[in-house]
Amino acid sequence: MDSQDKLQKQPMDFYNMSNFLKGQSSKLITKLSDEDRTAFVLKNGKPIAVLISNERYERLLKSGIDIAEY
Repeated sequence: MDSQDKLQKQPMDFYNMSNFLKGQSSKLITKLSDEDRTAFVLKNGKPIAVLISNERYERLLKSGIDIAEY
């Protein structure tokens, strides 16, 4: 793996609000957590929130970034 590969970022997943309204919340959040991912939540095609796995959040905190401060 060269430095170019390391710099490439995976695009964030996205979930439509309707998925949560159909009772799929647990399944979506578990998948996100198991895969250590982040995802946008969309309403009418526009991002309204971001979901982040706890592991990823803990890594941010350890690196000095507390998203709760922003």
